[in-house]
Amino acid sequence: MSLHLTDDPAADELLTNNPLALLIGMLLDQQIAMEVAFVGPLKIQQRVGDVDARTIAATDPDVFLEAFKQTPAVHRFPGSMATRVQTLCQTLVNDWGGDAAAIWTEGDPDGKTVLKRLKALPGFGEQKAKIFLALIGKQLGFSGAGWREAAGAYGEEGSRRSVADITSPETLLEVRETKRAAKAAAKQGRTA
Repeated sequence: MSLHLTDDPAADELLTNNPLALLIGMLLDQQIAMEVAFVGPLKIQQRVGDVDARTIAATDPDVFLEAFKQTPAVHRFPGSMATRVQTLCQTLVNDWGGDAAAIWTEGDPDGKTVLKRLKALPGFGEQKAKIFLALIGKQLGFSGAGWREAAGAYGEEGSRRSVADITSPETLLEVRETKRAAKAAAKQGRTA
């Protein structure tokens, strides 16, 4: 399966073939457009030389920060996000031997176990972990028992709630519209 989360074929190829790149893209997916977040791992690869947990964790933090700041920046908050990416990579080295995919492959885990493992990662709260679980279930063939239930509404078949549902430019627009409508409804609820 090939992911189509950005308008950049090289970025999508990296996300498809490198589980760490996908995990980093998910980590970066906050306070910036989804496709910008998911192009971030390609920028890191181009500037640091590799998207590998050991390499990133071992990179001098000042050097890594400079890679994040280069124009175009990897994220609108380069300082905090560079630190988060390095912390994530160090956690993967310490807990998973540097293998991001082990989170959803080691020991043939069910959906609930993968969700727990994801939530244990720095920068992954409940919602981000559920979205990522839905993404690997819907698009990368993760089939651990109960993954849809563990992913909650993000795991629903045919939903257009998150990056887990983006498979084309058309579905990207549908996800954007769903998010826009949800924000408008939330705003309406606050002003009522």
